[in-house]
Amino acid sequence: MVIEKLVMESVYMNKLAKVKAVSQVDKITREKLAKYFAITREAIEKAIKARSKFNVEIREDFLDMIQRYYSDAVYFEGKSDMVNAFAALNYAHGWLDAGARIGVFVVKDSRLFAA
Repeated sequence: MVIEKLVMESVYMNKLAKVKAVSQVDKITREKLAKYFAITREAIEKAIKARSKFNVEIREDFLDMIQRYYSDAVYFEGKSDMVNAFAALNYAHGWLDAGARIGVFVVKDSRLFAA
């Protein structure tokens, strides 16, 4: 009976430890958000300076969408809405990655772009 109780407690504690470990990974902290703001801002600066295989209108359209999503992220962060701030940053970076992939921004930086 004592052994069964210890085993059950051990199983429970193991599950609890796993839940705690996962809960640390799935949180959008201010630190994590700051990291992604910095990476996205750096990628935007690089994209602005990059040449393009496309005409100016397409390039400017991409940059406009990127800036809009980045601005949305700033707005949501100001409201302490970390989830939507993180989502908006991911949309901005998605536009950056797509632009790099198809040549709207000719960049060679695998740290900042998924091209």
